[in-house]
Amino acid sequence: MDSRSEPRAVFARERQQLIVRLVEEHGRARVGDLAVRFAVSAVTIRKDLQALEAEGQLIRAHGGAIANGKAHPERAFDVRERLQRAEKSAIGAAAADLVVDGESIAIDASTTALYLARQLKARGRWSQLTVLTNGLRIATELAGFPGITVAMPGGWVRWEALSVVGPLGDGVFDKVNVQKAFVGASGFTLESGLSDATEEEAQIKRLMVGAAREVIGIVDHTKWRRTAFATFCRTDRLHIVLSDDRAPSEMVDEVRGRGIDVRLFTPQGPGSIPEAASRRDVRASA
Repeated sequence: MDSRSEPRAVFARERQQLIVRLVEEHGRARVGDLAVRFAVSAVTIRKDLQALEAEGQLIRAHGGAIANGKAHPERAFDVRERLQRAEKSAIGAAAADLVVDGESIAIDASTTALYLARQLKARGRWSQLTVLTNGLRIATELAGFPGITVAMPGGWVRWEALSVVGPLGDGVFDKVNVQKAFVGASGFTLESGLSDATEEEAQIKRLMVGAAREVIGIVDHTKWRRTAFATFCRTDRLHIVLSDDRAPSEMVDEVRGRGIDVRLFTPQGPGSIPEAASRRDVRASA
């Protein structure tokens, strides 16, 4: 294969993936609009749509394409942020309570982590807290807040997750002592542990998990008993799991049986302070 043609092939596939996400988010897309957005001809877009329809990822319609109704493995950040708001708010507040001033903590780019960042600001009165994150929204939320220093790894920006990924960030976690890593997930099972929808996100989360003395999973009930594409943290590497009181009780007991501290909280609406679902739910299993 001519090496000069390879970048075009790669770009074409990336463009097609972006087209799928746009169609899923908006329900439909027009050929003309897509051609302008990606600076290609309408003929090229029609070929993209034909290929994507053959893969079952969308349905071609007159002048464009419509969503096929199938769920995509990863939704755009702004869409995911609006899901399970009360649960994520409760989990975020509980996670913030575990942070000690003077620590260096790692926070991933998950939407639940954004609620944690907001709760860190709400607590206030920090003097020396260092936050390492690959999340653009998390960094923006905390940047400039008194007493909080934000550090980000280098890499490439993924618009879907508003995150920075790639091997350029590897060295950051080798140079910093991370006390706690707070990581969200697309799926959580006993067999696979915490998993993410893409290998790019899983890669940097593995670095956070590997660098931290204590790993804290922040996962609402919808992520339990689900397995996503790439595992980044085995179950036995977890120290604490924070979730809401709709997490499956049988799996909760199994996780506790492995000596992992599972804490469940009752959602009370966005921005509220979580209340423990019961005394049993916040104890650590021996």
